[in-house]
Amino acid sequence: MEPILPGAPWLIAHKSMLGINKPNKITLNGRDYVIWQNTKGEVFALDNVCPHMQAPLSNGWICQDRNTIACPFHALEFDGKGRLYHQDKKDIQPITKPLDIIVSNDCIWTYGGFEPRLPIPELHQQVIDEYQFLGVCGEKSIQGDFLSNMMVNYDYNHQNGTHKDLFKITSCNVTAFEPQGYYAKVAQDLTRSDNTWQEIFKNPVVGILPKIMQNKLEYAFPSTTVLFSQAPIADIAQIHILYPETEKTTKAFILMYTKVMHPVMKLLFKNSILQAAATVIEQDSTAVETLYPREKAKIRLPNEEIMFYAEKLYRDW
Repeated sequence: MEPILPGAPWLIAHKSMLGINKPNKITLNGRDYVIWQNTKGEVFALDNVCPHMQAPLSNGWICQDRNTIACPFHALEFDGKGRLYHQDKKDIQPITKPLDIIVSNDCIWTYGGFEPRLPIPELHQQVIDEYQFLGVCGEKSIQGDFLSNMMVNYDYNHQNGTHKDLFKITSCNVTAFEPQGYYAKVAQDLTRSDNTWQEIFKNPVVGILPKIMQNKLEYAFPSTTVLFSQAPIADIAQIHILYPETEKTTKAFILMYTKVMHPVMKLLFKNSILQAAATVIEQDSTAVETLYPREKAKIRLPNEEIMFYAEKLYRDW
């Protein structure tokens, strides 16, 4: 496939998603890679295709003593640089290609082998400097192209339909939009009605959200949307991540951060906060996966310039 946005930085995983000494397969721009983390917290990534008979290395296992990955077909071992390990020795030259990765604050980034065109967003560092990591949720491969999924994150009208029932949204008003090249800021007021007891029992956090949610969102094109929100239990920073797996599939997950959260509140509401965020991804993915082929719109809604701004960045890349 033709690579999507070559030279963009892609956040492909958080270290908490990998486990220890466990092979994980990720797909980026049509290529499969195997990625793993050792007991020291070091992360390695290789082309997932064994150079012997093309078995998927992600189906193999990690040899902890040698920090190698073993092919499931013939137990051939490769180190994190792609060098074959045999007869208690490592070859000098790699024979399978490593994926260049950058690990920053437990986030694993890659340019997928392309020359960087944008830096890793400073937005992530700003969140980490002020907030504490709560967890990852909503990891999913969405059956939809990257542009469609990205535009949903810049669409300030879909909350009125897609997330209406979850958050009891009665109105959504954008009060400010500040485009700054590949970065953007949006201020948004969401007005809510009361959740039913059944809805609160199912997900307790929705029962304590304020009636008017004054959210701030910041974007780092193309992969990152950060929602800054306040609730009685804590301030929340929700980092919504996207990257292109193939022409027709897009990976999504959310990194959740909080501050000013009492340990008791964290114990009571952690799972509920993560569940609500995961539901957002599930609802967004359903919306994308059920769309008919795109045609020229015959209706124009307020604030759609934000969505079209992102589309222009994509098409002008």
